[in-house]
Amino acid sequence: MPGGDTSRLPYRPNVGVMLANRVGRVFVGERLDSPGAWQMPQGGIDAGETPRDAALRELEEETGVPPRLVTVEAELGDWLTYDLPADLIGKLWKGRYRGQKQRWFLMRFHGADEDVNIRTSHPEFSRWQWMEPAALLSHIVPFKRPVYEAVLAGFRDRL
Repeated sequence: MPGGDTSRLPYRPNVGVMLANRVGRVFVGERLDSPGAWQMPQGGIDAGETPRDAALRELEEETGVPPRLVTVEAELGDWLTYDLPADLIGKLWKGRYRGQKQRWFLMRFHGADEDVNIRTSHPEFSRWQWMEPAALLSHIVPFKRPVYEAVLAGFRDRL
């Protein structure tokens, strides 16, 4: 829908995971398809799946971290939305969505770095790191920053 009215398109239901280690640093991965773009794990909610179950599934699919190595500590109560830039709307999700609405979860990682494996069957990240929460926003693509600001504000006291 390049150049068209995208305001009538729905948001894609999605979850996001802020995975924090024992010292309060946060997992971020550099996207394979967008070098220089970092993000926390996130992904779509399958039909019949709860947001919590989707978050645990997506975490394992993207990082190799199984549910037994995390504790779900908190969930933001509201859906957060972001709109895609106009040039991406026709390229992602077959042009059916204007952006995403996300439920975010804070999960505490109880494993070791060796338990993280981004070389999954459908890899999304080229590399990963633990990042100080204060440094996160400067590494996120601009159109997702308001969501990340809200996530940081919502979970700040637990980090």
